[in-house]
Amino acid sequence: MLSLTAARFGTWSAVGLDEEETNVTEEYLPDGFRRISVCCSVGELEEKRAALSLTLAFTPEYVWTPHITPEEGMIAAQHIFRTPALIAVGEGKTVLLVPDVGDLKEGDVPAFLDWNAPERTLTFGRQAARPVGHVLFQGEETSRFTGEISLSFFLYTADTALINPHRKVLSLLWQRFGHSDAERAYRNRPDYTVFSERTYRWAYENWREICFREFERDGKKVGAPMMIASAWQSPNHRGEKTQLERVAIWNQAWFSSLRSASGLFRYAKKTGNDTLLGFALETKELALSFPQEDGLFDSVIGPKDGGDFTDPFFGNSNRNPFTGSLEESPRHILDMAFTAYYMLVWYGELEKDERLLAYASRFADRVISMQDGKGYYPAWVNKEGKPMGVLDDSPESAMTAAFLLRFSRVTGREDAKASALRALETVRREIVPADRWEDFETYWSCSRFWSDHVGERIPRNGIFKQCNFSIWFTALGMYEAWKTTGEREWLLSGQEVLDRLLMTQSSFQPDGCPISVVGGFGVMNADAELNDARQSLFAPLILSYGRDLGLPEYTERGKAALYAAFSMMYCPENPGTKEQWEKVWTFFGEEDYGFMMENYGHNGAVGKDGLGIGPFTIYDWGNGAASEGWLRADDLGLL
Repeated sequence: MLSLTAARFGTWSAVGLDEEETNVTEEYLPDGFRRISVCCSVGELEEKRAALSLTLAFTPEYVWTPHITPEEGMIAAQHIFRTPALIAVGEGKTVLLVPDVGDLKEGDVPAFLDWNAPERTLTFGRQAARPVGHVLFQGEETSRFTGEISLSFFLYTADTALINPHRKVLSLLWQRFGHSDAERAYRNRPDYTVFSERTYRWAYENWREICFREFERDGKKVGAPMMIASAWQSPNHRGEKTQLERVAIWNQAWFSSLRSASGLFRYAKKTGNDTLLGFALETKELALSFPQEDGLFDSVIGPKDGGDFTDPFFGNSNRNPFTGSLEESPRHILDMAFTAYYMLVWYGELEKDERLLAYASRFADRVISMQDGKGYYPAWVNKEGKPMGVLDDSPESAMTAAFLLRFSRVTGREDAKASALRALETVRREIVPADRWEDFETYWSCSRFWSDHVGERIPRNGIFKQCNFSIWFTALGMYEAWKTTGEREWLLSGQEVLDRLLMTQSSFQPDGCPISVVGGFGVMNADAELNDARQSLFAPLILSYGRDLGLPEYTERGKAALYAAFSMMYCPENPGTKEQWEKVWTFFGEEDYGFMMENYGHNGAVGKDGLGIGPFTIYDWGNGAASEGWLRADDLGLL
């Protein structure tokens, strides 16, 4: 075998590399990493793969891989190399394997990673792959190599079990690639004011008839943008105006019209635009008009079949394990906690509307009473408010804790504080060490693999299917605990969680990618998005940790996330993106400036001919959300 022995940590093996034609170099770096380069001259070669594997000499207690590979032959493909690494920690040892992303060039056979838990084997190599399902990756049987096979990576080994191994990986990649890539990608971009102007002109002028609904409730004018608008609804499209989902307005953890309206409120105040201010206040009134039953409330309003918003139904998100019907979907404590949290944001940062505090207070009273003996809050509840038995011990509870902690600071309520801290202690003790990041999106969004195995690890990888939304809930909850108690332990615990969140952020700009993705976020270890809209929600929290910890890397990452939040917008300020949109939607024009898909490469591939461009805008999980993230970060002095 090639001279890569490391007996204390494991044994190397290789496939697809001719030892006679292979050259190995090693460079020792100041941060404890070694840069290892394995180059093999091949001329023209067809092989399944070229790869190096390290079979560990210890059994890890903690592992991390960017993507699950539940069946033999599946790989973590280069497409999802946001912050690529394989991490193994256990028995007093740490191994970190990080691909040198600067060595990944357009046109080469793409790289991949794999972790096989039963065989304790880390693998890094090159192999063509195709997406299967939504979205895993199957390695192809044949890869065509030309000239040279290059496998360059950073390796860290230590006779100590690092508590937060993610920090070393994140620092390595950001210092070497992310810092400069983000500077190049965004240095000539305008700030958020231009993109926010595009957003609000799109929603409230050019696309107003499609996007915005205005009606009366209880004698008051209310209104908000619709949950979704499709490219086929463009004023420039002469064909059928295709609608992708049922007409409705949402106030839940993803699609929060109240959160977006708080951004519109900030913008209207900054620009003195009374018309936009009126629209923002209408959306606030709409949120307050949702009926409460003993503190609980629904998250969706829409017209009944054949009707309009003057005779609406109230329902809930259909991203759940029970039903696809908005009317029949059960109430979700997470969605209520998110809405109540943003009621407190509005109350504390925008205007002291006492109705917002009263609404949130009623929810606080009820949800405190629903906490179980371990400290968790339930996930879904039936019409009687009883838990429905799915995800009742999940990190979704951290969002409720974040709400209750902010609520306790506003009201002085010690019972809310005590309840929230008990929940967070349980999440810190049970969820964080296991990396059990399960929430509604993990299983019941578009990626439904393993949804019949909730709470179970995937045997081949020894890890859970994971979604970064619940990581954010937890990092937010711990940050709120720090702001409420002043105990630095919560800030440091939150940093450990935040670093797990940042492992799903793009720490470099891929060679040949036509759209800027550095700083953008993915979603989970079984999906393929780049530049997902959640980045605008995450960014203010990343910036807050950067300020309070005095870490410039977090500040840079937070700002890059905000720029990435607008990088998918169709407008002249994003010339590369604009070109990609027009390759797919040839009828797009000036009236469509501001249209913005929620992510890029959702199905597992991107390309220079529009591949990866999607067909819709969700205002509350796209341009409206991005504007809110920037405006709030600016108002909080984080930029």
